[in-house]
Amino acid sequence: MITDTHSHLFWKRFDDDREEVIARAKSCGVGRMLVVGTNLETSKQAFALAAHHDGLFPTAGIHPHDVVAPEGAPESASDMDAEREAIASLCARPECVAVGETGLDYFRNHSPQATQRDWLHWHLELAALLHKPAIIHCREAHEDTIQILTEHPQTRVVMHCYSMGAEELSPYLDLGHYISFSGIVTYPKNDDNRAAAAAVPDDRLLVETDCPFLAPQPMRGQRNEPAFVTATLEAIAKIRGEDPDHLALQTSQNAATLFGLPPL
Repeated sequence: MITDTHSHLFWKRFDDDREEVIARAKSCGVGRMLVVGTNLETSKQAFALAAHHDGLFPTAGIHPHDVVAPEGAPESASDMDAEREAIASLCARPECVAVGETGLDYFRNHSPQATQRDWLHWHLELAALLHKPAIIHCREAHEDTIQILTEHPQTRVVMHCYSMGAEELSPYLDLGHYISFSGIVTYPKNDDNRAAAAAVPDDRLLVETDCPFLAPQPMRGQRNEPAFVTATLEAIAKIRGEDPDHLALQTSQNAATLFGLPPL
């Protein structure tokens, strides 16, 4: 059993063959996939998709790129309140396994940094209220992310698509959080990320695709899909000197623990 802890299977790039993609993943041993919402619309799509497929688990949240109105203008207070109420309602549903994707992205800066921070606080507060974990996106925002997570010690999170090195790990691990690696750990020039993958404790390690993005090196340039998480898992197993089957079981057990999934 392999668990892809971060997929966006609702993405339009899957519209022509979504059923085949899901079947292909399961044929490769990827029996569980989290379908992670990035705004209100895609969060609803994640729930609809998971409702029709065993082994798919939905989440709901607002990505840091999407915390402003589509035109780029800040939302009105009433619009923001309505959006938060809708996301909170989805997150409260029993089938929802996590709050997010949320976080900070200071690389693209599609949304004002202060607005991103406000929404991250809100997501973490919601996760604590619901006793569910949060899924965190962090790009070029390590210091602010750590500061905010420190202010919410009651909320467990996964650092999704962890892209930093081993030196940055300690604050997240000290707070009790999980670290998830994507296909970028396989890229030839990414030695720092591989060092991080070697350093994460067994019981905090997760794997993901972030599909349709970031296909691992053997498939680089293709549309990523959950079946490809096997390449990432095999690469991490080699880095850590572990058996891939053992690592598949360990990371799936970790996912079950963090996200409250049914026992393996």
